[in-house]
Amino acid sequence: MSLREPIDLPKARPALVGTRFARGLQHFSSVGSTNALLLEAAASGAAEGTVYVADEQTAGRGRGGHTWHSSPGDGLYVSALVKPALKLRHALLLSLATGVAAWQAVNEITGLTVDLRWPNDLLIERNGHARKCGGILVESAVEPGNDPDLRYAVIGVGINVSHQRFPTELAELATSLAMEKDAPVSRMALLVSLLRALDMELTGLESSEENVPSLFRRFAEHSSWVQGKRVNVPERGGYTGVTAGLDTRGYLRVACDDGVTRTVLSGGVRETE
Repeated sequence: MSLREPIDLPKARPALVGTRFARGLQHFSSVGSTNALLLEAAASGAAEGTVYVADEQTAGRGRGGHTWHSSPGDGLYVSALVKPALKLRHALLLSLATGVAAWQAVNEITGLTVDLRWPNDLLIERNGHARKCGGILVESAVEPGNDPDLRYAVIGVGINVSHQRFPTELAELATSLAMEKDAPVSRMALLVSLLRALDMELTGLESSEENVPSLFRRFAEHSSWVQGKRVNVPERGGYTGVTAGLDTRGYLRVACDDGVTRTVLSGGVRETE
């Protein structure tokens, strides 16, 4: 298998039978952003389970408006349209569920263990230094109302799969699965595993609110950031402290140096001394 394995949807579809994604796969050689393109399709009535996979993104986006390095044929750049029966106030659950699904997919296909940085980053630690190998971006639309329901959400996942190098400014910050495994990694196998795991996580969330604490526990099991990590958070003027678990909504709590326990609302958590 070459490092730059092509996406073969006819081979992927049979492995997704029984999931919401079995019939909605579409492949693009190059797009601006799979999330942006799928959001346009969702606004025009695209069906749940529609999935866009691209070999290259020329305007890939991360959370908080950050750009995403998407070299042709090296990564898994995928966006999935879902319509879960969730309130907007529970939208964070989609990011956490996707993180757990991505952890499972990477581990299943490569044997590697990723570290989930709340709420949306996939990191791999090597020689005491954590580098980013993937990220999650969830964008949604809502129904009007005082306690609005989610109308739909587009879940975007970018994973560095076959990259052998990165631009100079990213070399110390980013890594790929192939670099960490020192062997080729199948984008096709990773795509199928990710979508199967994501479907299972979403089905659990939709079936019962009693499954939410289990999601939080599993996220925490796969994350060194949820408990006991000394961090800096730039929001609300900035603060530092030690992470103190997730609250009942899935937001990260930080026991701050000034004695106040704060809830992180917008991400951007970074490790500090």
